[in-house]
This record gives sequence, structure tokens and C-alpha cells, in this order.
Amino acid sequence: MAPTKVLTGARVVLPTGTVDDARVTVEGTRIAATAPGPAPAEGTAETVDLRGHWLVPGFVDIHNHGGGGVSFAGGTAEGVLQGVRTHLRHGTTTVVASAVTGDLDFLARHAGMLAELAQQGDIAGIHFEGPFISPCRKGAHDETLLRDPDPAEVRKLIDAAHGHARMMTLATELPGGLDSVRLLVEHGVIAAVGHTDATYEQTVAAVDAGATVATHLFNAMPPLGHRAPGPIAALLEDERVTVELINDGTHLHPAALQFAFHHAGRDRVAFITDAMDAAGFGDGRYMLGPLEVEVADGVARLVEGNSIAGSTLTLDRAFKRAVTVDGLPVEDVVAAVSANPARLLGLSDRIGSLEPGKDADLVVLDDSFELVGVMRKGEWAVAPQLA
Repeated sequence: MAPTKVLTGARVVLPTGTVDDARVTVEGTRIAATAPGPAPAEGTAETVDLRGHWLVPGFVDIHNHGGGGVSFAGGTAEGVLQGVRTHLRHGTTTVVASAVTGDLDFLARHAGMLAELAQQGDIAGIHFEGPFISPCRKGAHDETLLRDPDPAEVRKLIDAAHGHARMMTLATELPGGLDSVRLLVEHGVIAAVGHTDATYEQTVAAVDAGATVATHLFNAMPPLGHRAPGPIAALLEDERVTVELINDGTHLHPAALQFAFHHAGRDRVAFITDAMDAAGFGDGRYMLGPLEVEVADGVARLVEGNSIAGSTLTLDRAFKRAVTVDGLPVEDVVAAVSANPARLLGLSDRIGSLEPGKDADLVVLDDSFELVGVMRKGEWAVAPQLA
């Protein structure tokens, strides 16, 4: 059995607030105690002095297409694991693998492989982004493969995931959209509104039918208008909806981020990466599903059409930007990268906060919010190198 680890001296962000000079005790794969907590007997534990650092929960990414040079939307199981390891080194201890629009039979086969990884605990499930999205707001999806959300085809993908389908993004205004939302809810799958050309009224109907997530709010949907408020207003105003935000400085202006936080509040925002292969890997040419992508200066765009094609973001960068550029309180950022997505996935009894009994998933940040350590289930994935 792994020895007890005692992490001392850090500023620890707990659900009740930040505690200075705190202690977190890890036994095996779980958190045994948090600040102040009982200290273990001398000589029975490994002690790590984290004075001058922040200790926050491991990050939870509910919308991620890949990283480390490989895609979650295709390829082998080992390739997917390589991408998972890449994001783990950047603090993401729980990741949902996102597919992109493709042939329905291919998506079903690929979902079967991803389901095996989910069964092993390597990923937290599958997110289907497409093919049931609007050609008017397709973004980096192959228009020739798009289709209306037929509930029978939605059910085919749910079944192919063998209980590990976590979320599906739909343009709910399309024929079959609302019935598909209801079907997803019946099967315990999150229905997300995204890549949509819906009106305000159509979006309200989708939320009333059971949709609870806005896929990368602002992106791939009509802009907010004063006569035609569209989906953005409907999704922000409804307390049942969690809004995804890509905080990479490319997808959103800082004012848009602040606008979303102001209207949704800290408990309804989930930072995502929407990452593709180049995350944690570098510039170059990549494939996103069947489409070719050029990554230059960290920004991914389709070779044909120049649309933004996902991101190269990692959640440690999103965290740092939120605090140092956007000026958000650390506690709000922790909610957006950990607690809120964990709750959305129905996993908040295990992950998302540093509380006794939960998995020992945590991230160590220095005083400038650079990542220096990552622990997953009690084992260091990135051991902090401290002076």
C-alpha cells in the first residue's frame, strides 16, 4: 500500500473557501483529511512542503477532441491514451473524449472502443459533437456528413457507447431535435445545445425538453441581438443550463467571458478546452475528423474555409488566463474547471473538490499560477520540483 502523503503549507481551495497554510492528507487513492485535519503520526508519512503554492482540485474537461498529436475522434486506443496523458500533465485528471461529425457507422464503431477505455477508467465517457448539427453553424465539421437528429440514429450512438455516452451536442431546432433531447434525457445522457441556428424561442423549448448544456457558448451560434436575442440569451438566463466557455484568448473576447460569468454565475460555468490533436504538441498540419487543419501560433483553423477548428488549449492555461488576464477570483475558476463539470457528469461524489473521501486528484500551482504538480488518485503524474 502506498504510504500516506501529507501536503502542507499551501493555499488550499475548498468548497467553503480558500484556507492559507493548510494541510491535505492522502491515503492510498483518496483524500483522508483536509485543512486543518488531523496530522498523521511522525515517521508514517511522506511530507511535501508546498508553502508559497496553491493546491486546487484536479481539472475536469467535458469537451476535448485530443492532444499530444493524436485525436480522440479516430485512431487507436493507445493513441487516445497518449492524448489523455498529455492533458493529465496539464492538470486534467478527468477527461471526456469528444467525437466529431463522421459516418454514423464509423462513429458507432469508434464509440465501442472509447467505451472500453471508459470501462477501464481511462476516460470519463464519450461526448458526441455532431453529426446532428446545423449546416448554418457547422464550424469545423464536414457538411456532407451532417444530418437531422433522428431519434433512432441518436439511439444507435447511445447503444454503441454501452452506457458511457455522457453528452451529445445537437442543433435542437432541426427536425427531430426536441424528440432527440427527450430521448437523451431518458437514457441519462446530457443534451447540449450547440452548432445551432436556433431562435430564442426554439432554444427555450430545447431547455424545457431537457437540454442542460450550452456547447462552447457564443461560438457556432447566432450572436446576441436586441430584437432577435437568439440562443445566447436563452441559455444564459436559465438556471438549469451550464455554459461551456473556451478561455484561450481566441474563441472569446475577455468582455464576453465576463458577460457570461455575470449572467450565469460561478456555479453555471464550465471551462472546456475543445482541444484537438495539437494541444500540448505544437504547430503543423493535422486532421480533425475528415477535415485538414493548419495550426499556426497555437491557433487551429481549417485549411479550406479558415474556420476556427477547435483549440490547442490545456486547462492549466485556461486557469492561469482566467485569474491573471480576466481577473476572476481563484475560487470561481476552480468551480469552472473542477466542481461544476464534475457535478454535471454526476461525479461530484468522487471528484471536483478537495474533500475527505474523494479521489486524490489535485493540482499544485505556483504563486504566478503556473502548474508545478499533478496528482491523480494518489500518484504523482507530475511531481512538484520544489526548491
